[in-house]
Amino acid sequence: MLHSAKKMAAFLQWRRFVFFDKETVKDAGDNGKNFVLPVGISACDSGRGHIVLGDMDGQIWFLTRSLQLSSFQAYKLRVTHLYQLKQHSILVTVGQDEQGINPLVKVWNPDKRDSGNPLCTRIFPAIPGNKPTEVSCLSVHENLNFMAIGFTDGSVVLTKGDITRDRHSKTLTLHEGTCPITGLAFRQQSKVTHLFVATLEKVHCYTLSVKEYPKLELDTHGCALRCSALTDPSQDSQFIVAGDECVYLYQPDERGPCFAFDGHKLLAHWHRGYLLLLTRDTKSPNKSEFGSRETSPSEKQILTIYDLDNKFIAYSASFDDIIDVLAEWGSFYILTRDGKMFVLQEKDTQTKLEMLFKKNLFVMAINLAKSQHLDSDGLSEIFRQYGDHLYVKGDHDGAIQQYIRTIRKLEPSYVIRKFLDAQRIHNLTAYLQALHRQSLANADHTTLLLNCYTKLKDSSKLEEFIKSSESEVHFDVEIAIKVLRQAGYHSHAVFLAERHQHHKWYLKIQLEDLKNYQEALRYIGRLPFDQAESNMKRYGKTLMHHVPDGTTLLLKGLCTDYQPSRDAMERDSLDRGPAVAKKANSEEFISVFANNPRELRAFLEHMIEVEPFSSQGVYDTLLELRLQDWAHEQDSERKKVLQGAALSLLRSDNTVFDKALVLCQMHNFKEGVLYLYEKGKLYQQIMHYHMQNEEYGKVVEACKRYGDQEVCLWEQALGYFARKEEDCKAYISQVLEHIDQNNLMPPLLVVQTLAHNSTATLSVIKDYLINKLQRESQQIEDDERKIRQYREETAHLRAEIQELRSSAKIFQKTKCSMCNSPLELPSVHFLCSHSFHQHCFESYAESEAECPTCTPENRKVMDMLRAQDQKRDLHDHFTRQLRCSNDGFSVVADYFGRGVFNKLTLVTDPPGSKVGVGSLEADLQRDLLIHTKRNT
Repeated sequence: MLHSAKKMAAFLQWRRFVFFDKETVKDAGDNGKNFVLPVGISACDSGRGHIVLGDMDGQIWFLTRSLQLSSFQAYKLRVTHLYQLKQHSILVTVGQDEQGINPLVKVWNPDKRDSGNPLCTRIFPAIPGNKPTEVSCLSVHENLNFMAIGFTDGSVVLTKGDITRDRHSKTLTLHEGTCPITGLAFRQQSKVTHLFVATLEKVHCYTLSVKEYPKLELDTHGCALRCSALTDPSQDSQFIVAGDECVYLYQPDERGPCFAFDGHKLLAHWHRGYLLLLTRDTKSPNKSEFGSRETSPSEKQILTIYDLDNKFIAYSASFDDIIDVLAEWGSFYILTRDGKMFVLQEKDTQTKLEMLFKKNLFVMAINLAKSQHLDSDGLSEIFRQYGDHLYVKGDHDGAIQQYIRTIRKLEPSYVIRKFLDAQRIHNLTAYLQALHRQSLANADHTTLLLNCYTKLKDSSKLEEFIKSSESEVHFDVEIAIKVLRQAGYHSHAVFLAERHQHHKWYLKIQLEDLKNYQEALRYIGRLPFDQAESNMKRYGKTLMHHVPDGTTLLLKGLCTDYQPSRDAMERDSLDRGPAVAKKANSEEFISVFANNPRELRAFLEHMIEVEPFSSQGVYDTLLELRLQDWAHEQDSERKKVLQGAALSLLRSDNTVFDKALVLCQMHNFKEGVLYLYEKGKLYQQIMHYHMQNEEYGKVVEACKRYGDQEVCLWEQALGYFARKEEDCKAYISQVLEHIDQNNLMPPLLVVQTLAHNSTATLSVIKDYLINKLQRESQQIEDDERKIRQYREETAHLRAEIQELRSSAKIFQKTKCSMCNSPLELPSVHFLCSHSFHQHCFESYAESEAECPTCTPENRKVMDMLRAQDQKRDLHDHFTRQLRCSNDGFSVVADYFGRGVFNKLTLVTDPPGSKVGVGSLEADLQRDLLIHTKRNT
């Protein structure tokens, strides 16, 4: 009794709603009058788009949705049971064709016709054996392979095989007992088939997929006729048994939940998640017994529709003497004995939800929406309204839980504004955490959540948030680092930056906030080459200032053969082959050492040692450092060493000439300046350098070394010494000696140059002038001797020409000048006294008018004449050569000899002069060159 009281109390707590609209079915074709059912209905069922009715006269009626009735005579006496399959157009009926207890089972196919009536595919007697008993219930499996018939004597007959044909099926007695059978239901789960059997006293379950058909007794109390049903597959196809005190649900192997629905049950149905129970009104007398469903005309019945999942009553109303309740066309149809038919149409989901909202039954609305498979947008709206309701009531914790369920549908700012205004940081934190878990948080949400953590000083939550595994990171890491840094949680920010490889932020926090320079340097040394290079360019100066040795060491590695440093375990795990070494440009890091010359020197010397072909900037910078050291060094020995080091850099030919020269001049590094002048062939600058430093001996030495490349050095040296007021006679003498030997200057110019020196006396140039005059006298004598020689040769040639023109030439040669054999006719003779056999002449002569023996020498002379003719008009060349030469007279004489001035002579001849003689002499000379050998 106590257990029943608790069940009843639970039932009384179920809320009642009117989720169905009741209407009386009207006959559309009869001016809106109530639809009237056929008289004497004895069995009902529905399916396949129509309601099937059987009456006491043996007729079966089909009612369509448009309320069209049609019938045919199925039995001669009466119809007692109907079963319309839902997946097949098969109707199974039980009825009587003659008086007595002899029920017949008939299987009909309404889609096929036989004389206008549905085709009857099978007829067989229902009674097992010869024992007369009435049929109490009927059930057919949807696969058409099983049919079960229950009898009032407690037996169940099972037909196995194709139920529509006699030859393909067999019948057996499955169950025997003494208590009438009140309910049968097939359950198909996967490949296992069960049959639930309910009696007035017990509930059994048979497993039909096993040969022996094992039976299991599920309970020791049963139910009345029509008070059992099978739920949908969505409810796991449980067997419902409606007793007078409770409604029980059964699995094939055990009893499930029960519900305390009190009252005498007349009917139980299950449809689309609803349980329909028809009970007798408690105020009415109990007159119902098994096998007799007739009630007094004044008896009231209560139809109640339960939603077992959501624990509420969807509809409840009283009716007069209901025959049956059928589900078809999406509604419930109620048939009464007075011929009326009522329809219960379910309200739409939104209307039902609004009814719940008005009563603030949000939990029930949510459950209802889920059972009705409402979409996510609809569910989200319910959660929002529920959250708003709880927020207004002051239940912020409950409200935030509902708002969390709206994520992905409701704009987060709607919730955030509410809890920011209410100063409910705990609730806001919970919502923001949920946003991040679903990866829907933006940068602002991350910032807000971290600010909440910092305001609450909840370090544990903060660490849990940032230390989640990388697969669970649902926030913008960079934003989180910024917020943590701003809030002063530097260690957390550093952890996050290192874990997610935000190198820039890690180094920025370590260097600018924590001042942990050693750790920052270690971190850079572990980065890949590109990252290490860029970060050293960014933070190199800072690191050099605080950890110069470590920074210099890292830069040495970065610019030579960089390999990221790893722990021992990392090296073991990553050692899968040689890594490709990369090198940075060392010149780009020179600025890092701006205030650290010692480290810069070590770095640069390391670079030129490891990389001899380093960039010129490295050598230039190292040269500058060495020159600075040399300039400031006081110890002579050390200074000498530094000088050699600087010169070695200059001699390496890796420095930029202009930069190196400027550096040497700035530091007054004499040896370097002179080396670079010599390297650049700047000989005049070398001598000027010595002149500026008044190094007289060096000036003369420079003239001796480089005078061959630049002759003007001697002239400049003479002018330099001539301007000096000191006694420079010795140096002047050396210069004059060289000038004299090489005839570099005219004597007059030498005298004029030395005339400006007050200390230089005549004795300085005495020897120079004497030697010069002696050479000039000797030259004049030589020239006069050559003139006499040339005149004699010219007179001889003229006499020879005259002789050839005026007297006969006797050829007395007896041997050929070519083959040296005795001459034989025919022969060829030339005025040059050469004779040839004719065949020898024809073989060797290049021209009939030229002597083969004299031709080579004559050709040389003619080439010289042609060359002189071509150079006669080279006036620009003559002028330039005359201006640059030290001895202009020799140049004029050379061009005069080439005949450059012949034309000028012809133009200036007197008008009466005879020019024919000159022309005649020229012609004779040319002929002589052609026909005679020139006497040398």
